[in-house]
Amino acid sequence: MPESFHEQLMTLASLVRDPLQPEPAGIEARRLAVYRRLFIGNLESLLGGGFPVIRASLGAKQWRALVHAFYADYRCQTPLFTELAGELVSYLEEGAGDTLGLPSWLAELAHYEWMESALLLSDSREPAHDPEGDLLEGVPLLSNLAWPLAYRWPVCDIGPNHLPKAAPTEPTLILIQRRADQRVHFSRLAPLAYALLASLQTRDSSGREHLAVLAEAVGVSAGEILPSGRDLLESLRVQGVVLGTRA
Repeated sequence: MPESFHEQLMTLASLVRDPLQPEPAGIEARRLAVYRRLFIGNLESLLGGGFPVIRASLGAKQWRALVHAFYADYRCQTPLFTELAGELVSYLEEGAGDTLGLPSWLAELAHYEWMESALLLSDSREPAHDPEGDLLEGVPLLSNLAWPLAYRWPVCDIGPNHLPKAAPTEPTLILIQRRADQRVHFSRLAPLAYALLASLQTRDSSGREHLAVLAEAVGVSAGEILPSGRDLLESLRVQGVVLGTRA
């Protein structure tokens, strides 16, 4: 490709991203504006479908400013439209919301909204397991399609009519799960349930060992937590959150 033509393409791309860039010679401003409207319009539509709560909560002006800044400033690591929402989450987690004067809860709400599409599109396969295994003596296996999540902000309550100014003292604990009906379901988690699921995510231990660690963390004996912990494991198996034990 001739260097001059390559430079023209790069200049055009920069201008489509950011209208404050110098205009290239020989290209009519009206035509450049058409390109920009097309690209920005497609981006707003794609992201708006993935983040409906954020779009409604920010309002049209702030939402448009966020999309324009993301388009102008961020360099995505993937060309796939299906992964564009994850790129916006990364952009916000890197602190873009602070520089734009956007709410402090925005990055967490974006992550929460993105989780639904990420789980819907996941092609993760379940590991080999014994569905009837002893959950106390064996190693309980968490489904790859069940994700425990913890947020500082009350992400499932935020909306146009509830825009918190300060984070609550207690975290918001959520389980997101894709069930056999191929739909994504959300549910609130009690602290013990979240702690157990987080432990299952990170350690290959018997159910009894997981519960002993949790008992120590909350300052009770293993015997005190064992009955409720065993019932919780069995309930999670019935729900498909825990598959069984490692084969």
